[in-house]
Amino acid sequence: MIVIGKGVNPTPVQIPVSLVMKNTSCPGNPLVRQSSRREFLYVGLVGSIGLTLPTFLRQQAGAAMKQYDLHAPVAQSVINIFLPGGMAHQESFDPKPYAPSEYRGPYGSIDTALAGVRFGEKIPKLAKIADQFTVIRSMAHGEAAHERGTHNMFTGYRPSPALQYPSVGSVISHELGPRKNLPPYVCIPQVPNEFANSGYLSSAHGPFAIGSDPSRKDFEVRDLNLPKGVSTERFDRRRSLLDTVDAHFRDLENSDQIASVDAFYDHAYKLISSQKAREAFDIKQEGDKTRDFYGRHEPGQRMLLARRLVEAGVRFVSLTAGGWDHHQNIKDGFNKNMPNVDHAVAALLTDLGNKGMLDNTLVMLTTEFGRTPKINKDGGRDHWPRVFSVMLAGGGVKKGMIYGSSDSLGGEPEENAVNAADLMTTVYHQLGITADKELMAPGDRPIEIVDGGNVIDGILEKKA
Repeated sequence: MIVIGKGVNPTPVQIPVSLVMKNTSCPGNPLVRQSSRREFLYVGLVGSIGLTLPTFLRQQAGAAMKQYDLHAPVAQSVINIFLPGGMAHQESFDPKPYAPSEYRGPYGSIDTALAGVRFGEKIPKLAKIADQFTVIRSMAHGEAAHERGTHNMFTGYRPSPALQYPSVGSVISHELGPRKNLPPYVCIPQVPNEFANSGYLSSAHGPFAIGSDPSRKDFEVRDLNLPKGVSTERFDRRRSLLDTVDAHFRDLENSDQIASVDAFYDHAYKLISSQKAREAFDIKQEGDKTRDFYGRHEPGQRMLLARRLVEAGVRFVSLTAGGWDHHQNIKDGFNKNMPNVDHAVAALLTDLGNKGMLDNTLVMLTTEFGRTPKINKDGGRDHWPRVFSVMLAGGGVKKGMIYGSSDSLGGEPEENAVNAADLMTTVYHQLGITADKELMAPGDRPIEIVDGGNVIDGILEKKA
């Protein structure tokens, strides 16, 4: 109950919390709701005792936040940079300069902007701005196969033969919806793996894949422009006809497939009909200086496009960079892949900071697992999920922090172990999504968005 009164010794008026919580019209957001005539009468009653409508609505919102354990979002968007194959932590964020040579690996380590903290020598640009992000050196899970490790890092769940879990991007789409006529969840250039999809959620919450690499000279987002010879007026007429046909089929059958198709057509129409939405995908609008700053290579242009998309209103952008399954010759593998990634990630963080976007954009640099502590006979490292490193920046994450640690050989967490559920719970928390909220899987089976994860409070900025 909400007790409202007026004056020094008010006569309490009780407003049922259930009244302000019912009739939720937006999935995941009990503050967006439909009002009934009876509720307007209650508002009139409240006004008669001296409480203004804005104050009443604020108290409604406060009750809803308390009831649902909600919190104001810190981050507005997420950029997930995924390094497929399993990046070695020893050659990147967690070198072991004092370990024996067969553990230390082919590269040395370098100083960073943080006193006493060293990174691998192949990430000099990130080392120079290490005071701008957090590295978690104690990520761990138990899945040594690529598919299973990837599933963990895209969903926060271990794989299950009984249920297909939704990816973090699809959950964000489901809970927060689109902004500014843009898809809430975009993949650059393709959907990176089968676990980046909508799982048991409606396919309407699946990713929009741009279909082409933005580093190509002939880059063009597929299906974004009207076909040749089709004017805006003609397109609107087609849309009207399509709505009529859709309504007929909805009367015949009510299914997820039809609802999903409706949603996809609606999103596509808004994309094609909105000039600002189309322009968000047009990387050619960036000047040569900016494109050069990010690097004229795949990682650089993908990250530049990701920045354009979150700036325009996309909530979650997922992209991949390089290949990191270095069972052989890790020295050459890192030398091929890391310089461009180091350049591009440093440019992205710098650009977001210069634009004032880093505070509300959460950047994640992740991979499916780490690599074995000891170099193998082929000069590489094998799969190792028992400890590895990820990087987080912006979106309310502390700057200049190393969280957790691995042991002296880089084989196990030594302190503050973090698992995939913890990481996903923290990401959702920063977006204002409660990770233990239950969504409905097939068969009306309630499934928590994340099961058992904890917010990693130690890496988050304290609110004033």
